[in-house]
Amino acid sequence: MAHNSTVKIMLLDDEPFMLRLLGRQLENLGFATLFPHVSGAAALDAIAGPGGAPDLILLDLNMPGMDGIEFVRHLVELRYTGSLVLISGEDERMLAAASKLVQAHSIDVLGYLHKPVPPDALARLLEGWTPPRRGEGRVRRDAYGVETLRAAIANGELVNFYQPKVNVGDGRVVGVETLVRWRHPKDGMVYPDQFIGIAEAGGLIDDLTRAVLREALAQARRWRDTGLSLKVAINVSMDNLRSLSFADFVSCEAASAGVSPADIVLEVTESRLMADLRVPLEILTRLRLKRFRLSIDDFGTGHSSLVQLRDIPFDELKIDRSFVHRAYADPTLRAIFEANLTLARQLGIDVVAEGVEDSADWNFLVSTGCDMTQGYFVARPMPAADLAGWIETWGARLRQQPAALTVGAIAP
Repeated sequence: MAHNSTVKIMLLDDEPFMLRLLGRQLENLGFATLFPHVSGAAALDAIAGPGGAPDLILLDLNMPGMDGIEFVRHLVELRYTGSLVLISGEDERMLAAASKLVQAHSIDVLGYLHKPVPPDALARLLEGWTPPRRGEGRVRRDAYGVETLRAAIANGELVNFYQPKVNVGDGRVVGVETLVRWRHPKDGMVYPDQFIGIAEAGGLIDDLTRAVLREALAQARRWRDTGLSLKVAINVSMDNLRSLSFADFVSCEAASAGVSPADIVLEVTESRLMADLRVPLEILTRLRLKRFRLSIDDFGTGHSSLVQLRDIPFDELKIDRSFVHRAYADPTLRAIFEANLTLARQLGIDVVAEGVEDSADWNFLVSTGCDMTQGYFVARPMPAADLAGWIETWGARLRQQPAALTVGAIAP
């Protein structure tokens, strides 16, 4: 918790009583530099004034004149780089929707609280929070060019990391998902959200996917040779499925590496709608006939939908993290999760829950009978060389507390 009397916190609520209550709670937590306001207009004037923007704003959504949603829009115009805590008497779905909107504006949301705000709930939200340094703002690298990425692929700068998948019922490590990184010579480790879109738009996604797939297959063989049997998942863009030669390429590379198709899972993410599904459907069906496993990734988001489940012979359904984390506490998320789980069971396909973040998420998945999961509670993506050591640590963790895993025992 940031016990710093110089941290600037703005309180915005049209009820003076609520301002006093929140102020007292914050003071009890060690925060002393507080700026209460009863109107959005006054708060915006203060932010734009000589005092500058606060590090944190506790924002009431329901206010006359200017509500909290409109206030956030003005924060964006002022290029606010601090954090927000949303407060309201509205129901869970309204608060969740408002939180998503703020995140879409690239403003950090610590969470939301219902009125009247319980002191322990506020303390939990602020625990571990670190305010940004004065004047630091958000740092965003310039977009990389197509030719720079092309050179990176040719020079072998792309590296694979692997995130473990475990069986929810008994904790066994059953596989890994391959996640590409770019080890940039100047910028360090660059994550895929900064270059996958460039690869797709610039016609490099085939080259990128083939490089990732070759290394993943070679690594799968190395693991098998050491006695480690894992299903290795590799992400495939729908753009990879425009060429009829892709199925033969995958099949030949697996045979060359000495890896059984049954040990390879191809995770298909449809980031944009395809006008003609005949070629992708042919490729995926041929891959399935060759006994490669097919997984529909990020189900329920983008263009991944019931149509794909109807038309493509998937073996596995991955429920997106946005429907998994905190589903135990959110009736809407829980209903969506359980509906997807029931659908998969009726279709006879396995389910992987993405984004298990803490012990509460894990215990929820155990209670639902979900097949597999991955997420930071289990392990972060890691280099291949770290996996064997992590498996030993994970096994020890299971032996120590098989019934209730704890966050503190998470392996790095």
